[in-house]
Amino acid sequence: MTVVRLPGLIDVHVHMREPGGEHKETWATGTAAALAGGITTVLAMPNTTPAVVDEGSLDNALSLASSGARCDYAHYVGAGLGNANRIGKLADRAAGLKMYLGQTYGDLRLDDRLVWAAHLEAWPLDSTVAVHAEGAALEAVVGLAESIGRPIHVCHVAGADDIDLIARAKERGAAITCEATPHHLFLDRTTDLPPGRAEVRPRLGSPQDRKALWDHLDIIDCFATDHAPHTLDEKDGDDPPPGFPGLETALPLLLTAVHEGMLTIDDVTQRLHHRPAEIFGLPTSPETWVDVDVDEEFDIADSGHSRCGWTPFGGTPVRGRVISVAIGGVIAYERQQVIAAAGAGRDVRSEGRKDT
Repeated sequence: MTVVRLPGLIDVHVHMREPGGEHKETWATGTAAALAGGITTVLAMPNTTPAVVDEGSLDNALSLASSGARCDYAHYVGAGLGNANRIGKLADRAAGLKMYLGQTYGDLRLDDRLVWAAHLEAWPLDSTVAVHAEGAALEAVVGLAESIGRPIHVCHVAGADDIDLIARAKERGAAITCEATPHHLFLDRTTDLPPGRAEVRPRLGSPQDRKALWDHLDIIDCFATDHAPHTLDEKDGDDPPPGFPGLETALPLLLTAVHEGMLTIDDVTQRLHHRPAEIFGLPTSPETWVDVDVDEEFDIADSGHSRCGWTPFGGTPVRGRVISVAIGGVIAYERQQVIAAAGAGRDVRSEGRKDT
């Protein structure tokens, strides 16, 4: 048994499904999964039902989080067709602005590039704009952001062409950061999954796409799960929605990659703590930490703390288990037991935005 203490880990891309999808996940169940996975802060996406696109819907989302979250949190607001001139006043209360420019789950997709420009210009520069964009849309939004002088963060990069585009943009000095998910790092379209259960956006790529992500590890600023739970009935149905759960499985998968020499512990902490805190202006504390037994071997279980009750990594052997988690000096998880009560989590934006 070898116990290593990590700083509190931050997942900058999760879907809690509340409001509107509580049969898939709630703040209480999703943040229990987060704690079991060593995640102490989650940033929740706005494509709920209703979507978080104005002050009233943000108030409602934060109220639900306040009642249910077991770990710390913040919530994105979504860019819509008619809210560019109004939504900026919410920046101090939000994790950031999310712009959906590619196919996704929900109805927040934006196709009009004039609307893109309006949001990029109006959103305050001291708050992050996160974009879901692939292919031509990614190339267009990167160029638009550069012309405006607007930093952007690219979500869940999955393809060789996209990571190469970002690498070239960084080389010429563009203010761009990006994230990659464990499922795009460890799975590809050759993985043996039932068709519906393999549905995710961006889609799983080729083995060459997956290799390109590893080859460009220095370009990837954050690891983020894009935790997007759906029930097995939905995934196995006629019209399976895209998305995987991931909060509970990300860290053991990454620690296994450390054992295999693909990563270092510093690679993990940089991309799950230091860089997320810097990019999103998040508070950190030495009293928030995660102890892991980097030697313990186990198989990922299909059932976990997430309400959706499955994972595409079910049965995968891994090495590295979360032993205990503390948030603000208070034990929140220990020996496979969630201790933090629903509502114990803190809105990390309640005290304003941290300077980066």
